Formats: sequence, structure tokens, C-alpha cells
Amino acid sequence: MNAQDAPHILVIDDDPVFNRVLTRALGQRGYRVFGAADPESALDLAREHEPEYVVLDLNIGGSSGLRLIEPLLAANPDCRILVLTGYASIATTVDAIKLGATQYLAKPADVDAILKALSATEVVIDDTPSAAPMSVDRLEWEHIQRVLGEHDGNISATARALKMHRRTLQRKLAKRPVKE
Repeated sequence: MNAQDAPHILVIDDDPVFNRVLTRALGQRGYRVFGAADPESALDLAREHEPEYVVLDLNIGGSSGLRLIEPLLAANPDCRILVLTGYASIATTVDAIKLGATQYLAKPADVDAILKALSATEVVIDDTPSAAPMSVDRLEWEHIQRVLGEHDGNISATARALKMHRRTLQRKLAKRPVKE
């Protein structure tokens, strides 16, 4: 397969180092890869190249990457969208899939896991109830993620809704609970 026939992947992540590393790694695997760090350039690239695959960060510059799913699908309805996030929660997973994403992965994720998720035919959401109840930390995390989703990823609006100082919320978001 020559470079022109290679599937196109659009990587949308506002972390320049992660964006560059992932873009390079996918390119070395034979894909034509385009990187975008903000919603405007991402949509421009999507309209220009009509990528078969998109790796979309959930939080782009303080706003929700979920807002991009609909316009990305408008650019290419057959596009497979993987939402990649450091803030994984059941609520945001369900929201992403309802909006049209095909997969959802928590960071850190390696290139093999990303490619496997992009090519998977079924969405894998592990929502089977655990025999043990969720820890208080995990319940708090899920609640914060639900409210964060309701406010399109806006930290300040979420903090106000939770009646919490913004810096306190940021500290809580930085400390993900352990997987149960």
C-alpha cells in the first residue's frame, strides 16, 4: 500500500508532546496522520482529509472534546472516533458513545491499544456491577465526571455547580481513584 492509499487518522489533542508522539508512532505504522491541537484546526483537517479514524481527547483546552463528534461525523459519516481521556468515567463513556464515538479509552494508552480500539467492531464498555460497592472516592469521581460532562468540560462551571473551589476540583481531577 502506498502512502496515498493509507488510511487517514486525525489526532486531536491539545498536549503538543502527546500529539506529536502519537502522530509520529501512527505514521510509522503506515497511516497518513494529521495532528490538531484545537477544535478549529481539527475540523478544518477533517473536512479537507475526511479521515477514516479520529483519536479525540475528551478535554481540549478546557472544553469538552465531545462537542466535536457531530461535526467530525458530518465531515465523514463512516469515520470511527476513539475518545481518549485522562478523566475516564462511566458517564462520559456513555455520553461519547451516544454522540457517535465508536470507542473510548483511558490514558495512558499505547499505540497498539489505540489501533486495536479503532479497528474493534463492537464497543466494549465494562459496566457489569461489581460484587463490592464502589468506594467513596470512586463515587465522588463518577459524580464529578457526570457534572463535568453536563458543563461540557468547563472546570469553572463544574466547580460552581458542585459548590467547590475551582482549585479543589482541579486537585480532585488530578487524583484519579484506583480501579476497583
